[in-house]
Order: sequence, then structure tokens, then C-alpha cells
Amino acid sequence: MFENLSHYALQQYWWVLISVLAALFVFLTFVQGGQTLIYSVGKTEGEKTILLNTLGRKWEFTFTTLVTFGGAFFASFPLFYATSFGGAYWVWLLILAAFIVQAVAYEFRMKPANFLGAKTYEIFLVVNGLLGTLLIGTAVGTFFNGAEFSLNEMNQVLWQNPARGLEAVLTFHNVALGLAVFFLARILGLLYFIFTVDHEAIVSRSRKQLLYNTIPFLVFFLWFVVWLLLKEGFAVHSETGEVFMEKYKYLHNLLQMPLVLVFFLVGVVGVLWGIISTIFMKSGKGFWFAGTGTVLTVFAFFIIAGFNNTSFYPSLSDLQSSLTIQNASSSKFTLTVMSYVSLMIPFVFAYIVYFWKAMNRKKVTEEEMSEESHVY
Repeated sequence: MFENLSHYALQQYWWVLISVLAALFVFLTFVQGGQTLIYSVGKTEGEKTILLNTLGRKWEFTFTTLVTFGGAFFASFPLFYATSFGGAYWVWLLILAAFIVQAVAYEFRMKPANFLGAKTYEIFLVVNGLLGTLLIGTAVGTFFNGAEFSLNEMNQVLWQNPARGLEAVLTFHNVALGLAVFFLARILGLLYFIFTVDHEAIVSRSRKQLLYNTIPFLVFFLWFVVWLLLKEGFAVHSETGEVFMEKYKYLHNLLQMPLVLVFFLVGVVGVLWGIISTIFMKSGKGFWFAGTGTVLTVFAFFIIAGFNNTSFYPSLSDLQSSLTIQNASSSKFTLTVMSYVSLMIPFVFAYIVYFWKAMNRKKVTEEEMSEESHVY
């Protein structure tokens, strides 16, 4: 089956899979967003315990999806992995450190011999929620704004800035996406609290915080989208592979791929409806509207970054060193073999859905926390 596809078709197939994983990861950052809200939504130790336990049942999904995303990128587009992870390593090391302290915090916060105290581990979780979302969003911003690297004839990476990726924060368009992801994660976290927690005070505070976080999210998201659609983009000549600047490139991508435009518009409407229905109609299921909308929107962003003859990782130092899904991918043989392995993904997804439902059969209550043998 897959061996009959062209190399380019396989490259497109794997970019779609990468885009799906990225979209699912951003959706799952509701865990990170919720962690940054434990002090504003939870006012007592009991309330904080409820919040961290409803999040703690899902934190492994976020971590696993991030690792899977990185592994899939490494296997399918190794030149990107070598360029970004090998050149901009300070960014990725900080992201990795943020997720390591998250795992440690959930495991040790309530341990009897916890000599650091629960407060320390709670701070670790807040740091994970802040840095994990902000830095990943900023790093993805370089897919549209470029990074300071070049490749020699042996494809060796020459990073041109000693900050090793941290210089991305000096471009406000990158930071705007990072802040949009941060506030979106908080919105999803609040919607998740409303959906899964049976506690009147927590639900009431979550609805109030939802409005406070929606306003900055809309500001940064709209800034990023409008700027993106009006800026020059990194286009690739379909025959020669030459990279050049094209005015309104990403707007052209949306218009020339109408299905992706539909995904984007439906996704944005889904996020907004999830928020509006929760604030004004007191719905308890806005999480699924906003979550589905998040997946569709992020998927559309990744598709316009890599499809339609576009460089998904542009170079600001040497335009012709920019990476595309054609020049950064693995061989046809490798992609073919991995494509057969990818057929296992629906079974893994079904496994996740089953256990998700099993863990959310009933809402989390204060009484349950006093009876539960394993509390985060």
C-alpha cells in the first residue's frame, strides 16, 4: 500500500501526522494551563488538592504526546530535528526541564517524607504551566518567522546566534503566539475544571477567571493571525526548490487550500462557542467545543506552515538553508516502513479514549479526596 506512494506523498502523509500530534498536544496543555490557576481558583488546601487531582489523572497524556511528537519529527524529518534541537538547544532544554519537574511534582507533592514541602512542588507545577506553554508557542512561531541558522554542503548546522534559540523571544510575533498558547491553555484548564469538578466555589471562580483569560487570549491570538496573513511568507519554487519571499503567502495558503480554511474557521468558532456557552449559558460542556476547536485550529496552522510549497522552518541567515518537507525528510524507504507502523495509531488512540472515559465517569468531589488512597 504505502510502497506505491511517491516520496512526496509520503512526506505529505507524515506532515499531516505531525500536525495531528501537534494539535492534540496543544489541546492537552489544559493540564499546564490548569496548573497555573491552582492559587486563583483553589483557595484552600482541600480545593487545591481537588484541582491537582483532576489534572493529575491526565498529565501523562500531555507528556506522552509531546514525546511522541518529538519522536515522530525525528524519524520523519530528521534534518529539522538536527537543526532545531541541535542548534536552538537552550529552548528545548528549558522545555524538557519544565516537563521533568512536572512529573516529579505530581509524584512527590503528597508523599509523607516530602522534605521540600507541598508548596515547593506546587510552584514546580506553575513553572511547568508557564514555561511549557509559552516557550513551545514561541518556538512554533519560528515556523512562520524563521530562525538564525544555516546549513553547509554536508547539512551541518551552523547556528548564528549565541542565545541558541532564546533569541526567538526578541521577535514579538513569536511571543504573541506563545502568549496566545499560554492563555488558551488556561482557558482549556478552566473549562476542564467546570466539566470535571463537583464543587460550587471552584466552578464559580473558574467561570470568573474564564472571562479574565479570554480577553488577553483574543488580543494575542488576533495579533498573531492578522500579522501572519498580512506578512511576507517563505515560499518554495515547485520545480527548483528555491526559497523566496512571497507577499501574503500564508493568506494565499488558506485561500488555495479551502478545506484547511474550513478547519481553521470551524476551529476558531468552536473555541469561541466553548467560552461563550460556558460564561453566558452556564454550560458545563464548553470544554469539548473549545478542545475540538483547538485541535482543528492548530492543525490548520501546521498545514499552512508546510504545505502548498512553503518552508516550514525558514532560515533568516541563509534563505536557501530553509527547511521544507521535501529537503528535510527521511528516505522513501524509511517513510514507507514507518507508515506501516503508523497504522497502530488508531488502536493507541482508542486505548487513550477508553481510559479517559474510565477516569471521568464521575466528577471529582471533596469527599472522594478524603477516601482516595492515591492523592496527588
